[in-house]
Amino acid sequence: MSTLTPQEALHALPKAELHLHLEGTIEPATVVELAARHGVMLTEAEAAARYRYADFHGFLDTFKWVTSFLREPADFALITQRMADKLLSQNVVYAEVFVAVGIMLLRRQDVDAHFRAIHDAGEEARKKGLRLQWIFDATRQFGPDAAMDVARYAADLKNAGVVAFGIGGDELSIPPQAFRGVYDYVATQGLHRHIHAGEVGGSQSVLDTINFLEVERIGHGIGVMHDPSLIESLVLSQVPLEVCPTSNLLTGALARQRNMPAARIEDHPLRELYNRGLMISLATDDPAMFHTSLNAEFDLGLRLGLTLDEMVHVAAWGFVSSFLPSEEKASLLRAFHSKREQLGL
Repeated sequence: MSTLTPQEALHALPKAELHLHLEGTIEPATVVELAARHGVMLTEAEAAARYRYADFHGFLDTFKWVTSFLREPADFALITQRMADKLLSQNVVYAEVFVAVGIMLLRRQDVDAHFRAIHDAGEEARKKGLRLQWIFDATRQFGPDAAMDVARYAADLKNAGVVAFGIGGDELSIPPQAFRGVYDYVATQGLHRHIHAGEVGGSQSVLDTINFLEVERIGHGIGVMHDPSLIESLVLSQVPLEVCPTSNLLTGALARQRNMPAARIEDHPLRELYNRGLMISLATDDPAMFHTSLNAEFDLGLRLGLTLDEMVHVAAWGFVSSFLPSEEKASLLRAFHSKREQLGL
């Protein structure tokens, strides 16, 4: 029997983080440092003020502003190293991290040079016990041609730890079927297929990504709560959802899904999704921008009504849902269960 509190026990478990944007891990203090490198003087208070927004578009504007200070490989090396340190402090041993390659290409940056810096910083983190893999992320509102450019880079760099291709950005801007050719190409290249869906969009958005793009994992997905038949289908097919409660609250996505002018975290459907048998993992999305951490999201899981045993299942599903080969999943799960037993859980 564990003498730890439920929160302490969850914090001590090894964890996987599957929905994490590299650029969304940049703390205000790091923004100040990056801006100064490029001749822009900011105070930390001025940077922190930009990390407050009322809706999803406000968040996207902030994301665009923060990433405007990422211009050189050394900038990407810095943010990767600081992200890794933050993850290690929370006993995260494995993470699949989105890299906004679509934005790099829009700004005519050198993707190969930037990713080399990211990759090398990731290799240093591996020496400390954190395995990182990468998902190259296209921006939906930039269109299918731009997404295909990102997909080609992902294919070229798949032997350097790029494990998947995904699409984020404004979910409501372009329907999933417009990207069918991109995802067909990704499949032929042996990459995993991911997408953000059901965040601000409803259940039809998720259904279309399944039918047209044959994605293997869905970022957010809370819009499925409106469609019991879709939930049943996802349970049968074991398509996992990466659920990011704090993000959903602060972007206004949760209020939109609940058809409320404003929502509380208690309105989040996490408990409902778990009860219906969906395979879910908890994630942070953009932790610096949403003032959260993976440990804080696990604390929220308890607050939203999941028991400690259920949260242990959610933590294990993070490894099960990963894009790792089966033997590597098994190794991480053995370590996970060994620590669980040591903690008396």
